[in-house]
Formats: sequence, structure tokens, C-alpha cells
Amino acid sequence: KFRMPTLENLVPIRLDIEVDGRHFKDAFTWNPSDPDSEVVVFARRTVKDLKLPPTFITQIAQSIQTQLSEFRSYEGQEMNTGEKIVPLKLDLRVNHTVIRDQFMWDISNFESDPEEFARTFCRDLDIVDPEVGAAIAVAIREQLYEIAVQSVASARETRISKKGRRVEHVTPSKVNGTALDLVKLFGSKASVLRKRKEWDLHEPVVDILSNEEVEAIEAREERNIR
Repeated sequence: KFRMPTLENLVPIRLDIEVDGRHFKDAFTWNPSDPDSEVVVFARRTVKDLKLPPTFITQIAQSIQTQLSEFRSYEGQEMNTGEKIVPLKLDLRVNHTVIRDQFMWDISNFESDPEEFARTFCRDLDIVDPEVGAAIAVAIREQLYEIAVQSVASARETRISKKGRRVEHVTPSKVNGTALDLVKLFGSKASVLRKRKEWDLHEPVVDILSNEEVEAIEAREERNIR
């Protein structure tokens, strides 16, 4: 049955809210088994801690609840399971740190732990910003979530095909399609052994930006938002 293909069944949540000229962005994980009352408690605490206008409480709570409801809509549905090695990709900026990497992930291993992977990644590359590890874990979970949803659609298509009816394959996209694009590029049976000519492609890249570079990037992002 549907669940995240990881040790802990946590939902990746991403917030991007603008109210009265104030812009709030965040990303984290949430336990779908927690009572819904915790959503409002979290929203109120966030607004208080960050000194946001009270109008953000409703917006934050509604956004979280909507994403939780979407996740729960798949619960109980069958997934296509089996041994599958898929490529995942990281391309993100957290404060002054830019991370780029791609690697293979076994989505049939329900003991995998994105949070532990992120901690090891940061430790191996001497990344000291504590927010980077959390961002990496969420980015991994977002791609795994998209693949899990795709597995539900695939299982549904297989059942209908067995009944002798033709169906059009639907590709739901929740985040940015990165994981699914890579699956199409490399296939679901890609080897975990990297060819020598691909070593540079899979080598992690970590850049530390100056204050001026960060300000330029944030100014550009702000213009794009407007």
C-alpha cells in the first residue's frame, strides 16, 4: 500500500506564502499520523517566533492541511513494488551554501533514511550550516514522494490493462518533475555502478557564496516573484 519508500513515513511540506507584502518560505517534513489540531498549533507558533502578521496563521495552516490531504488521498492504494534503483538530483541553495549532486537511490528499500543520508553528506563535505542537512532531506523526500505517486498511477494502469481496457497514462506532478525526468533519462533499472566518464557528473559540488552573491541572487528571486 502507498507510503513513502523510507524508514519513516514523513510528508515533505513546502510553504511559499505572501500576505500584505510579507513573504514567507519554508520546507520541512510532517507525520501524516499526527492529529490535524497540531497544524494550527504549529502555524501559531511559527507566526509568533518569526513575528509575522497574524493573518499568516490561516494561510500556513491551510497550505499544510492541503498538502497533507493530498498525501492521505493516496493512502490505501496499491503501489507497483519491486527492485528499483532511481537517480535523484540535488540543486539547491541554503543561505550561503549551494549544493549540486546526483546519486542512485533504492526505492524498494523501506529502511532508507533521507535524514541520515543528509547528515552524512554534510559531515563528509564539512558543511557546517545546520539548515543545509534539513533542506537536503526534504529535497530527497519530495522526489521520492513524486515517484511513489507515480507508482500508484502505474499500479492502477496495470490493473486496468489486465482487464483488457486501454487507458491514458496520467503523470501527476507535485514538485518539479526532477526525479521523473531522470527516471525517463536513465530508466528504472539503471546500474548503481558509475562509469568512469560519468564520475565528474556524479561528483558533489559545494559552493560557498559571498554576501554580495547572496544579495544578488535574492534580489533576482524577489524580482521574479513580483
